[in-house]
Amino acid sequence: MSHLFGLVIESLVAVLLLLTIGYCALLNKRLKRLKADEQSMRGIIAELISATEIAERAIGGLKVTVRECDENLGSQLTMGAALSAKLSKQVTAGEQVLNRLSQIALAARPSNSSPAANPEAAPAAAEAEPPAAAAAPKTSAKALLAAAQAFSERRKATGLAA
Repeated sequence: MSHLFGLVIESLVAVLLLLTIGYCALLNKRLKRLKADEQSMRGIIAELISATEIAERAIGGLKVTVRECDENLGSQLTMGAALSAKLSKQVTAGEQVLNRLSQIALAARPSNSSPAANPEAAPAAAEAEPPAAAAAPKTSAKALLAAAQAFSERRKATGLAA
């Protein structure tokens, strides 16, 4: 019996050794795959690092571009605001000059039926025309042009023209 008992134990150890060898072979295959995956992962990580560096440089370039655009647009906006204010002043001055020219043209316009020349017609003319029509007499473009030219000639003669 002792031989049988020893043989059973030895065969059990042999079977366990075979199972261990098979499991080691399986682990070896898995480790080889893991090593291969590790190499591909290192390649992927290297590509990711280089892509990250390129992106960081691109972001830095974009920041510089944005800063330059902000400075350029800021200065252009400032110049535009100054130009707008200057144009507004010039438009206001032009409107004032136009109003003065209109007044000069109205004052220089020859009157066909002036109340001073014909005192009897003055009350009849005042009754015939409503007050709004009397306040805004009709002017022609030619009369306005002639008055503006006369005004310009007077300014040139006095040396006030630009």
